[in-house]
Amino acid sequence: MAFNFGATAGAGAANPTGAFGGFGTTTTTAAPAFSFSAPTNTGTSGLFGATQNKGFGFGTSFGTGTGTGLGSGLGTGLGFGGFGTQQQQTTLGSGLFSQPAQTPAQSNQLINTASALSAPTLLGDERDAILAKWNQLQAFWGTGKGYFNNNIAPVEFTQENPFCRFKAVGYSLMPNNKDEDGFVVLVFNRKETDIRSQQQQLVESLHKILGGNQTLTVNVEGVRTMPDDQTEVIIYVIERSPNGTSRRVPATTLYAHFEQANIKSSLQQLGVSLSMARTELSPAQVKQLLQNPPAGVDPIIWEQAKVDNPDPDKLIPVPMVGFKELLRRLKVQDQMTKQHQTRLDIISEDISELQKNQTTTMAKIAQYKRKLMALSHRTLQVLIKQEIQRKSGYAIQADEEQLRVQLDTIQCELNAPTQFKGRLNELMSQIRMQNHFGAVRAEERYYIDADLLREIKQHLKQQQEGLSHLISIIKDDLEDIKLIEHGLNETIPIRGGVFS
Repeated sequence: MAFNFGATAGAGAANPTGAFGGFGTTTTTAAPAFSFSAPTNTGTSGLFGATQNKGFGFGTSFGTGTGTGLGSGLGTGLGFGGFGTQQQQTTLGSGLFSQPAQTPAQSNQLINTASALSAPTLLGDERDAILAKWNQLQAFWGTGKGYFNNNIAPVEFTQENPFCRFKAVGYSLMPNNKDEDGFVVLVFNRKETDIRSQQQQLVESLHKILGGNQTLTVNVEGVRTMPDDQTEVIIYVIERSPNGTSRRVPATTLYAHFEQANIKSSLQQLGVSLSMARTELSPAQVKQLLQNPPAGVDPIIWEQAKVDNPDPDKLIPVPMVGFKELLRRLKVQDQMTKQHQTRLDIISEDISELQKNQTTTMAKIAQYKRKLMALSHRTLQVLIKQEIQRKSGYAIQADEEQLRVQLDTIQCELNAPTQFKGRLNELMSQIRMQNHFGAVRAEERYYIDADLLREIKQHLKQQQEGLSHLISIIKDDLEDIKLIEHGLNETIPIRGGVFS
């Protein structure tokens, strides 16, 4: 049968045959009117009774309760936030918070286990030693039966036995919701898209399961995907009184109502595989839980797990038995990693959009600043013209003369070579040079105007002619100097001979 939230069946409707059965296809005549003033007894024998296996559940990923069942009899149940999906009723220690002394049956079980592992007397020869080693190997693996005596039934080895090697201790997040918040977790064997698309039909079906009372309103707090195509839905119920006030139904009360046999069957027809109350543990309950190690967990390992707890105020140690539990936690970790990555992608997109908006806003602010400056200048010009017209025909007053002197002083300071105007001119010239050099570098070829090229050639020709004329003059002067030197050299010996 397809996943369908149909209309609610009447009093004589038969149970649906599909896997999900449809929201609203349950019979509602068997359920009495739902009242939170005096909740129906669900079969528990008190807060610490041992009749409800889902009482203390270590829940879905990071605070959403999974029901590993540490202590199967915690009254109406405490949904304990942990890693991943529900654990299939793995009762680690019945009566977690009320552990009595060992019963004779438990003592006999321990004695039989010890006999099967150390001294079996099944065959009466050396083969019993081989059988003991085989029983030890089975105990280490946590599977099989240990035969040790012809007159006594064999010991059943499970992964919860103290000798099983495939055990570890992890940590789960403790919920911080009060009982007054009224949060109850429902785990559906359906995908999140199916739940979200038909969320309104789900709310109506839950309201009918609660008796259809008009004073009750079912609200969905959150919907979250879980591994294995499961979905976690957190709900709470608001009860309105005739005088107009309203309150949330306590989580334990709502959970106790859901645990009734007829209500539980109706929820299973809706596809609910697990329900638990999302409430925090009291300090006394946490202390008692930590003091008593779960069944099959060595006390030394449990004490070391408490010492290694990275955050004792928020995390609590949880036993992990077998590869199935390890695989479940791995799936939950992958699921949470995907959710975190999705959230990071959304945040990244939001940041990119905000950066774009910031850039646009900054550009608009700059534009508005320029517009404001232009309008300020225009306003100043209008005021100047208005003031000139108002003062036309009047003599210059003393304050105006003083203002004129100040303006002349400022003008002189600005026009000084070492003051602002000179610096501005220097900066402007440097900017022009940089722009010119940048333009020159950007060009691949140099082009000169034809007239300018002709003038340059004519100028260079005149320069060449001037240099040629200068060279000819220098050569003539050199000839004259040589002639003078030659004449001086000839006259000096003659004068020496005359005076000698």
